[in-house]
Amino acid sequence: MPCGAYEDEELNKGKISRGEGIGIGRLTGEKVVVREICPVDLPILWHYIYGEKDPEWKRWDAPYFPLTFETKEAYIERMTNWINNKEDVPSRMVIEAQERIIGTVSYYWEHKESLWLEVGIVIYDSSYWNGGYGTEALKLWIDYLFASMPLVRVGLATWSGNERMIRCAEKLGMKMEGRLRKCRWYNGQYYDSIRMGVLREEWNEKKQGLNVR
Repeated sequence: MPCGAYEDEELNKGKISRGEGIGIGRLTGEKVVVREICPVDLPILWHYIYGEKDPEWKRWDAPYFPLTFETKEAYIERMTNWINNKEDVPSRMVIEAQERIIGTVSYYWEHKESLWLEVGIVIYDSSYWNGGYGTEALKLWIDYLFASMPLVRVGLATWSGNERMIRCAEKLGMKMEGRLRKCRWYNGQYYDSIRMGVLREEWNEKKQGLNVR
């Protein structure tokens, strides 16, 4: 089923068929599919991000930075423009499990001239926080980025309060490269800022034997 052809009932449930996105289409694992964002996905993503006043996922995803509300109309307009720009390597894709959108993966350039790239992942649906869904999605994403760009390293920034994210990165062979102590303040407590990363040669050596379950 092509983008834009889904029923309202499916949108409200966050479910979609296994139709392709735009361009590269899909990265398929055993548990998840990572694919490009379609316009029909935008109401689902908006609901995950802004549909609740205090979403549970935000308590783990850089909660020391406030989530600034954006109306559904403004979000859909901004993201539609982003989709239409068609980046050579999409900087954000959705994660599906059981034909349901559960989160996103992303990357940003810390310093593009030196190919310093950082990745991110958010599983919005907490019922998929265990079982290896996020780990497999991040594995597919990192592998795709190494295959698509002449990167020498892929990095990931998190904080010491998100132990699940640290364990996920470690499973994929990322090393702890930096720990800035007590520089994140959240809920009346200081936490460390964590920098992790994996080099291309490390990834190539490790990826064949990765067990993401």
